[in-house]
Amino acid sequence: MILLNKSLQTLLFTLMLSASFSSADVLPAVSPDELGVSADRLQRVSAMAARYVEEAKVPGMLTMVARQGKLVHFEVTGQKGLDDPRPLAKDDLFRIYSMTKPITAIAAMQLYEQGEFQLSDPISKWVPELAELSVMTSDGSMEPAQSVITMHQLLTHTAGFSYGFVPEDPVDVLYRESDILRSKSPSEFLGKLAELPLKFQPGAGWNYSVAVDVTGLIIERISGQSLAQYLQEQLFEPLGMSDTFFSVPDKKLDRFLPNHEFDMESRSVQTMGSESVTQFQNVTLFSGGGGLVSTAADYMRFAEMLRNNGEFNGVRIIGPKTLNYMTQSHLSDQLRNVGAGDRLDALSRFFPGQTFGLGFGIVSDPAANGVLGSAGEFYWGGAAGTVFWVDPVEDIVAIGMIQLMRSPWSFREDFRVAVYQALESLQ
Repeated sequence: MILLNKSLQTLLFTLMLSASFSSADVLPAVSPDELGVSADRLQRVSAMAARYVEEAKVPGMLTMVARQGKLVHFEVTGQKGLDDPRPLAKDDLFRIYSMTKPITAIAAMQLYEQGEFQLSDPISKWVPELAELSVMTSDGSMEPAQSVITMHQLLTHTAGFSYGFVPEDPVDVLYRESDILRSKSPSEFLGKLAELPLKFQPGAGWNYSVAVDVTGLIIERISGQSLAQYLQEQLFEPLGMSDTFFSVPDKKLDRFLPNHEFDMESRSVQTMGSESVTQFQNVTLFSGGGGLVSTAADYMRFAEMLRNNGEFNGVRIIGPKTLNYMTQSHLSDQLRNVGAGDRLDALSRFFPGQTFGLGFGIVSDPAANGVLGSAGEFYWGGAAGTVFWVDPVEDIVAIGMIQLMRSPWSFREDFRVAVYQALESLQ
């Protein structure tokens, strides 16, 4: 009788998971218990999501977990937006922002595999606009860059570029004044970037930056296609990612979620204005660093390709040796821990126990990282709170989706704990 109940539970779980999402053929759905994941303990992911919604931390949340290439959890909680009471749907469209970066990195390394560049090549070979750059020193003066920026430095965020996120940093002030992130064309973007100083000499530090946007423009110049065309032909179509794009098609706008931001003064979540939608329509500059919109199911296809050594559903996207190389640490301890003067915060300060590969953050020391995980797992997240990770040790892929800028909450850590504590058998 116990065996019958267990079998029935497994069958009902599988049917429920499959029926709840008509396009769930992205992966076969199974009972978590079949893969060493406790179905009961995995309910803590659901409880976490419910708590976030009930406490008004987010209007809605989507969580998705797979192990050994099979789906064990796919759930939506809450509503589409603070001002949109319709229930959140599994095929809703999310701004994935910097989760675009791993996609662009894979695209670049496809060209690397084809012999189009070496990692030691100077980026000025394709973007001569950036051939002569200056570096702002610790006293605020300018000095010429002592070496050219290489493709390796571009892919590892060690080129010296920035984003403009740090309020008091003088280089970031110049980035914000240039309004570079609102550029409408590659020429405008590169023209502004050429006038901005580097934070440090190329290769002398690590700083999160617009480097992957430059990578996207180099892909365009090598391939002779727009980044949107290249990604569509070389990644999205082969992987079956039919809901991933820079410009949201008009016929899919009803699935495009509103974005939100956390207001520090009122300590509350607020709906962002219409620009948060219109900036993803009729796009003319394809941001390789943060411009994509996608669904959880689409991104699972990409992430499963990564878990499966560069192949998904029989389609090879990247070679396994190349992917292994990309997900190794490419930073020395010095680069992780030493900044350029007092203005640059070291990687290890904001990402303890972590390092960086080619397009991916990598957990090198879970204990130092301070949250459950495995050494060697690789991941990245987006500005609106989205996150994914691939754990080769436990054979897990997890995706979490929200739409909240400047979130003060520990959603990513809470999600990781809820997933890992449910494991009953380790690989």
